[in-house]
Amino acid sequence: MPKKRLLIIAHAPSDNTRMLSQAVTAGANSVSEGRIDVIAQNPFETTAEDVLHADALILGTTENLGYMSGALKDFFDRIYYPCLEEKQGLPYCLFVRAGQDGAGTCRGVETIATGLRWRAIQEPLICKGDWQPEFIDQCGELGAAMAAGLDLGVF
Repeated sequence: MPKKRLLIIAHAPSDNTRMLSQAVTAGANSVSEGRIDVIAQNPFETTAEDVLHADALILGTTENLGYMSGALKDFFDRIYYPCLEEKQGLPYCLFVRAGQDGAGTCRGVETIATGLRWRAIQEPLICKGDWQPEFIDQCGELGAAMAAGLDLGVF
């Protein structure tokens, strides 16, 4: 039986957001025990082919002017039509590093994901306001939960 593939697509332009992305990846790897391929990439290097081979996604972005990063929007622009019919029902979750409330960022991602007919597995994780060290633990838990759910066939 082929391994399931968890694709983590995160825009991480700063040290803090890189730590969040790394925590998501580490959390996913901590429970995958080699049964799941955990692949972490930035949005610019992620192709439609990568998404077509994924069994679940974790999306990560910064809040930029009340919206998702341009990098994540560029990703969606490039993969939308090639993946539209092929990946309906794809489970995904989202984490956002937000200086404000993250609401517009989440709404933007959810609108596109709804158009793709992807399935949100949980509410978005919004790491908002001033930097908090617990953001790292929360992101690690998110990665672990997605990998565990994928491994157990929950989605």
